Amino acid sequence: MNRYFPFFALILLIFSGSLVAAEPPKMTADEFNASLKYQQGEIKLPGGKATLNVPPQFRYLDPADAKRVLEQAWGNPSGENTLGMLFPANAGPLDQSAWGVVISYTDDGHVSDSDADAIDYANLLKEMQDGTKEENERRVQAGFGRVELVGWAEQPQYDKDSRKMYWAKDLKIGDTQDHTLNYNVRVLGRDGVLILNAVAGMDQLAEIKGQMKQVTAFTNFGQGSQYTDFNADTDKIATYGLAALVGGAVAAKVGLFAKIGLLLVAGKKFIFLGLVAFGGFFARFYKRRKDKVKEGVG
Repeated sequence: MNRYFPFFALILLIFSGSLVAAEPPKMTADEFNASLKYQQGEIKLPGGKATLNVPPQFRYLDPADAKRVLEQAWGNPSGENTLGMLFPANAGPLDQSAWGVVISYTDDGHVSDSDADAIDYANLLKEMQDGTKEENERRVQAGFGRVELVGWAEQPQYDKDSRKMYWAKDLKIGDTQDHTLNYNVRVLGRDGVLILNAVAGMDQLAEIKGQMKQVTAFTNFGQGSQYTDFNADTDKIATYGLAALVGGAVAAKVGLFAKIGLLLVAGKKFIFLGLVAFGGFFARFYKRRKDKVKEGVG
């Protein structure tokens, strides 16, 4: 049996209750990829707080094209706004090796990193695993598959000089045999956090780990929005620190930014993004050559 088939079966289950949108115009995977307006070089993200200096190895899509990829190509429900997406330059979003980085931002305030050296990541992982189990009943009621947080694919690390935190989670979705990699980068700013989420298969860990370190290096807040620009007299302070930033589901219990809660609790937009890319798309066409098939993307 094709290894992507279990993913496809899960996607059918996940989206069986979704509203059916009007079918977009048919085009091939190559035509869809050619219709995307990729960008490189210096790019100011919407809102003007952060800048990407995208090297030749990567490509950026603005929010409009990112929305097309997420919804029309990868089958995610509509309604989620992003600051765009990043892709490796050698693969389009419909290629078998496809993976992408979803960029977003939360303005909950300046996050203190005073707890950076005191975090017990083993204990934090246990709390996150317990929280994930508690949320599974809500997932099932909402029509989603259960999620098991297997462990760290890469233990959290914080770079005090750049104020950037990165970690990776090993996830098992439903009854699927293949695990999902959820690679996270958080860039701390003056009054908020830039969120970079990459979702792929666990067999891509080595590749994603190397690539995301590059992404982390060329993603920065602009002048006036950097972490060191914080003014304690005028700026808002977040009600959580680095442990809660990593904890996600645990932090959601104390009101940690609802936008990230959606990633971890509802899971409709991004936590299944890799599943759709690696499962739904390819399982439907695993018996056919990609260059001979018409895709329902527009």
